[in-house]
Amino acid sequence: MAASAAIPHRQARAAEKAKLESGGVVLFQGDSITDAGRNRQSNGPNNWSGLGRGYPYLLAGALLADHPEAQLKVYNRGISGNKVPDLAARWQQDAVALKPNVLSILVGVNDIWHKLGGRYDGTVEDYRTGYRALLKQTLQEIPGVQIVICEPFVLRCGAVGDNWFPEFDQRRAVAKELADELKLCFVPFQPMFDEATKQAPPRYWAGDGVHPTLAGHALMAKTWRAVVGI
Repeated sequence: MAASAAIPHRQARAAEKAKLESGGVVLFQGDSITDAGRNRQSNGPNNWSGLGRGYPYLLAGALLADHPEAQLKVYNRGISGNKVPDLAARWQQDAVALKPNVLSILVGVNDIWHKLGGRYDGTVEDYRTGYRALLKQTLQEIPGVQIVICEPFVLRCGAVGDNWFPEFDQRRAVAKELADELKLCFVPFQPMFDEATKQAPPRYWAGDGVHPTLAGHALMAKTWRAVVGI
């Protein structure tokens, strides 16, 4: 059974299935997992190098192939190393100005990783209040936007050790809490990867425990699409 198919329905729930509009904009936002080595000089929509080498690229190809009549514009604006405050600092230019119809956000791993490395002191509550403010701003400034909250995830290998817990799980819970509170679509990446490690070891899916391999990105794209419904 495919790992994504094994996610319980109650975990893979979406507030409401997303809908594609003619000429619609799909925007992927986040950190290095979303960035995936994209060429930041190629900022136009549907650009091979500008979409990176990860799940946004895989999803863009699938959406464009399956919905040619929609004339979609797909962007990737993930930036490696970003935390919630970093997203907030560039949100007007890199999100609001693009007026997305569907906005997918994956952020949270750096908020703890940088803290463990002594480069950031944000708490779980900082993550909650900052993320909530960003989401509320987005809903207010982009009427009708369909926001997809992607759950932060890690696999226990590479850079990820016991010192990540329980705080990382607390931050994961915040992402789910905000999705529920604001009635947003939620993609449960952690249980997806937990299930996947029953089929292959953690390093198969994410070599350093944080950044997915090709297989990991493909699994993310498959699950994202199944949950979001487009």
